[in-house]
Amino acid sequence: MRVRRWGGMMVGAGVCVASVTRAATGLTLVVLPEGAVGSVDVRGGAPATREVELLRPENLVPGPDAVLLTGGSAFGLAAADGVMDVLAAAGRGFSAGAVRVPIVPALAIFDLGGPEPEVPTAEDGRAAARRALSGTAAVQEGRAGAGTGATVGKRTAGRPMRGGQGAAAVEALGLGVSALMVVNAVGSVLDEDGRVLAGPRGPQGGPQAWLDGFPESPATFGRDATTLGVVVVDGALDKAGLSRVAMMAHDGLARAISPAHTPWDGDAVVAVALGGRGVDAGWAGVLAAEAAAMAIRRAVVAANA
Repeated sequence: MRVRRWGGMMVGAGVCVASVTRAATGLTLVVLPEGAVGSVDVRGGAPATREVELLRPENLVPGPDAVLLTGGSAFGLAAADGVMDVLAAAGRGFSAGAVRVPIVPALAIFDLGGPEPEVPTAEDGRAAARRALSGTAAVQEGRAGAGTGATVGKRTAGRPMRGGQGAAAVEALGLGVSALMVVNAVGSVLDEDGRVLAGPRGPQGGPQAWLDGFPESPATFGRDATTLGVVVVDGALDKAGLSRVAMMAHDGLARAISPAHTPWDGDAVVAVALGGRGVDAGWAGVLAAEAAAMAIRRAVVAANA
């Protein structure tokens, strides 16, 4: 079996990505072709989300028009208003009688540092949507978009290193799956062999595994964390199958981040299928986990280069 891997791009015709970056925060928007189907899996204990519940298999709407990843914690979710404005003007959305309602699930990381933190706005959402509608599937990696203010390795003893955003795609047996990940994790990011790529800084300034040098009283380590992802399957799946793909994509998150899915993270993955030939959900999930892990590692390598 031939497996092809590449970075910095999302798979599928009609998928466009745009980032808006400020000094200390930003957002990243994935606009999908009409007819995309989506589902979600939330594993972290502190999510900040908007309209993700409608992606669950038992609910009516088949899928999103776009998925927004944003900084600014729950305040940043308001950027989805601007995305909806632009998509509505373009005629996108779920048909609800005489109107069409753009479906834009939004997920936020906590990057509110300092006394007057920056927060993405509805106007930022409009700017991202305009760019995405005429853009490409290329992703700005590292300290860009929703990953601008991200950090990893949040712990009382040790300073965190930079997080960021990354993208990767995997193709095997004729199926392409990609992942865009924004990494703002409590834990450390590990390479394929378990070596630490980014995490809390040790006494010499280099990254440590999260448990190394852990204080005896872990009462106040960082709780401002979350890893977010959008997984794209270049094939057809229903919402139940995509729910399984989103679950399996979290395996990639757990391979690359230790610890993951803590009560202080808001870890969540949205999985979407673009349509076309039917594919197997289990096989798509295997590739999704591989792409997610690769994207996470690319994010911190680019951010700390």
